[in-house]
Amino acid sequence: MRIRTQALGNRNIVGAKVEARRKAMNMKQKDLLLLLQIKGLDINASGLSKLEGQLRYVTDFELKALSEALEMSVNELLGIQD
Repeated sequence: MRIRTQALGNRNIVGAKVEARRKAMNMKQKDLLLLLQIKGLDINASGLSKLEGQLRYVTDFELKALSEALEMSVNELLGIQD
């Protein structure tokens, strides 16, 4: 496993939460990729890595699939408290 050496980007606000939740669930990126593919979201390892590093934008389709795969609400991913 490579450790991120590049600073977090500013293209999304969910990436750090996705990474933290994935790690808290003891899930590897490839496991999350499989769950996302089952949910109909075709994203590759590079895309997920950039998403977690906040280096790419997140679409609404991706946000919904991530929410379901990580068992978090969209609001939680966005940092919105209900």
